[in-house]
Amino acid sequence: MTGPLGYVETQRAVLFTEDDPLRLRGGGRLDHVEVAYETYGELSPARDNAVFVCHALTGDAHAAGLHLGAKKRGWWDNLIGPGKPVDTDRFFVVSANLLGGCSGTTGPLSTDPATGAAYGLDFPMLHMSDLVAVHRRLLRLLGVPRLHAAVGGSLGGMQVLQWVIDAPDEIDRAVVVAASSRLTPENIAFSSVAREAIMGDPDFHDGRYAEKGVQPRLGQKVARMMAHITYVSAASLEAKFGHRRTGTGDDWRMGPDFEVEHYLQHQGEVFLDRFDALSYLYLTRLLDYFDPFADPWTADRLRSTATRFQVTSFDSDWRFDTAQSERMARELVACGVDVDCLELPSPWGHDSFLLEPPGYHQRLRAFLVD
Repeated sequence: MTGPLGYVETQRAVLFTEDDPLRLRGGGRLDHVEVAYETYGELSPARDNAVFVCHALTGDAHAAGLHLGAKKRGWWDNLIGPGKPVDTDRFFVVSANLLGGCSGTTGPLSTDPATGAAYGLDFPMLHMSDLVAVHRRLLRLLGVPRLHAAVGGSLGGMQVLQWVIDAPDEIDRAVVVAASSRLTPENIAFSSVAREAIMGDPDFHDGRYAEKGVQPRLGQKVARMMAHITYVSAASLEAKFGHRRTGTGDDWRMGPDFEVEHYLQHQGEVFLDRFDALSYLYLTRLLDYFDPFADPWTADRLRSTATRFQVTSFDSDWRFDTAQSERMARELVACGVDVDCLELPSPWGHDSFLLEPPGYHQRLRAFLVD
């Protein structure tokens, strides 16, 4: 029977310590790494039914179910649960907040053991492999030797790709949705403007805003408003808002008037309460540098993998358009990897991976059980 998960709880674990630090790909190290994660379903006696869910830029560990006392269900609740495509009656599902985040996993606002203060901009630059290293260590803690599948959309899909490169023998099926293996100049440009808005805010204080008891609210709000435009499609904005105004007649004003403006104002405001500006800086920069097929060892590693890939894009997604998925698929095929690549129609732009456009959930479900 298909239905929602019940109440779930976020758990936390320390995965790396001073005696066993996380050594970063860029050469630095983190002496204390804590991770926030959730699990759904039961691990089979053979430990062969685990599915790892990698979240997108501003996601967190709460992918499905409901927290006690909360009203909002997990961000991928339409996909994960009993009888759903990621079926918790069949699979043991793990969802973790990524390294550099701000929802329970170590990030720039975490305390630097060396100073006793928040890292701020002293937090090291991250590579996608560093995120994967934390995921892999979490699975070791949970007693999962190999994944039946790893599933991710957008930045989540890029983590899945990097995981297969870093550990070619650990994943049976890799699901990559609305993602890229190398950002376009347009994508980098959008992120650059967003970071400039945050870092140019008078309340940014060189990343030490928490010590001042403030937040770069205006810059972060503008960054989110602009980014949100890239997550939706022109058609979806037209259908939802058209040219409608909240004012009437000749009541023209400089402040927000059109319904789409009020919508973006709302998106920017609610973002301030759930995400941190420094995490936004670090994770968008990580995306800019992501280019795994430029690494000289990638091809050799992928030639040894038996992992099967399902790569899905959406025709209205202009942030990570189909050309970027097709490029990824070509690179994988050139390395002898089994790839199923398909563009699906959807009116909702990049956000389609979080929704239910026709054929999407059915496609993913079939791949997981094939």
